[in-house]
Amino acid sequence: MHLVPADRADRRAIDGHRVCDAIAAIGDAGRVRAWADRFSLLADPKRLALLLALHRTGPLAVSDLAIATGMNDPAVSQALRLLRAAGVVAGEKEGRVVRYRVVDPDVQALLAHCGADGGWDGGSNGG
Repeated sequence: MHLVPADRADRRAIDGHRVCDAIAAIGDAGRVRAWADRFSLLADPKRLALLLALHRTGPLAVSDLAIATGMNDPAVSQALRLLRAAGVVAGEKEGRVVRYRVVDPDVQALLAHCGADGGWDGGSNGG
């Protein structure tokens, strides 16, 4: 059990090699925190709807996203501010119109597995 931190080394393990594998799978605590933050962005149904719309259709303006999602313009703008601050979306200005798109490749990969035509059905846990 060479990967067990010193503060946990006195605990009795059932499958020591699996404990080491689990510790290796978890990896760096900072990376785990970054993924948890990403998942928290996706956990809000309205933000997820915005991201799915952008992922599936490409760049869209705030007013178009509001129509597509049933949200009002200020709510869409607020959600996009949060997503932009997290580096998930970016806006490109064309004249007076700003169109947003998903720019985070990890989030794009997750979005590819959910939504109307995605492969995830939400009902199975794979195990």
